[in-house]
Amino acid sequence: MELLTIGAFSKACRLSPKALRLYDELELLRPARVDPDTGYRYYAVEQLERARLVAWLRRLGMPLALIRQVCALPPAAAAREIRAYWARVERETAVRRDLAGFLVDHLTAEPRKDTAMLELRYCAHSDAGRVRPANQDTAYAGTRLLAVADGFGPAGAPASSAAVEALKFLENEELPAGSVLNLLEEAVRGATEAVRDVAGGSDTGTTLTALLWTGSRLALVHIGDSRAYLLRDGGLFRITHDHTVVQSMIDEGRLTPEEATAHPQHALLLKALSGGTHGVPDLKLHDALPGDRYLLCSDGLSGVVPDARITHLLSTAPTPDTAVSILISEANTSGGPDNVSCVVADVVETTA
Repeated sequence: MELLTIGAFSKACRLSPKALRLYDELELLRPARVDPDTGYRYYAVEQLERARLVAWLRRLGMPLALIRQVCALPPAAAAREIRAYWARVERETAVRRDLAGFLVDHLTAEPRKDTAMLELRYCAHSDAGRVRPANQDTAYAGTRLLAVADGFGPAGAPASSAAVEALKFLENEELPAGSVLNLLEEAVRGATEAVRDVAGGSDTGTTLTALLWTGSRLALVHIGDSRAYLLRDGGLFRITHDHTVVQSMIDEGRLTPEEATAHPQHALLLKALSGGTHGVPDLKLHDALPGDRYLLCSDGLSGVVPDARITHLLSTAPTPDTAVSILISEANTSGGPDNVSCVVADVVETTA
């Protein structure tokens, strides 16, 4: 077995001697031989491939604990883990990008000189559907807050209600410029505690998708598989990302969206507000334009009514209350296998 000194090995794999000593201590990359008298490390030529993989993964920003797991996998499984890791990085980067864009706009925006103002016209409704014996959804719409929550478990209905109730103080809270996401994040922590109190240790929880109106922007908080859509200029855009096992498989390229609809675990959540670990919700900011129409819904709608049909119904309904009514009716006509909740809000221009 040909051995290289730590210096030669470092040059060959592009890892510094200091990094190699750290990876030895962490049992991530152990030397082939350590001199018992001097403690000098020697590495086998065959270890270069693993060392280069470690170096590449560090350049990606992957944590050392995850690198250890990836390096222990066969190539195909390691590739899947790397793909899944990068999909998570892209989602987290998108959140930070949105926040950076908001801060740049906020700091450089010219004061408005006209008297035009934007406001929301809205409607919310929740229906038990055709199959479920009880409704565990909660839907709410107010002058500032729009929210949908889909409860699950023995106390699913109280959980979804508690999550939405915990946000309602935002209707009357002063919204300081530049920190609305911080305020919303704190409110979600309160919602999490409220759900935990309701759960009482049981397997109970809820999704939560909510929009907070600032007067010109909408701050989004999202966890679970309820959804938020934006209808703008005739196009429907989903502005949330499902936190489900199936969606993660789509992100990793293991499933197509068409295959996902029939997957037996299509409703299995990776994140939710619950009595146990619930994950971190997504937080984003969206600029609003006159004519925008927003839809928040539980999977009782999105799981049975295709996006193309939702687009048509949203585009043709003259008012939010009409839109809510026909969307819930469409879900029930399609079998109504789940509770279905919808909130529709229009951004309209008014004169102060």
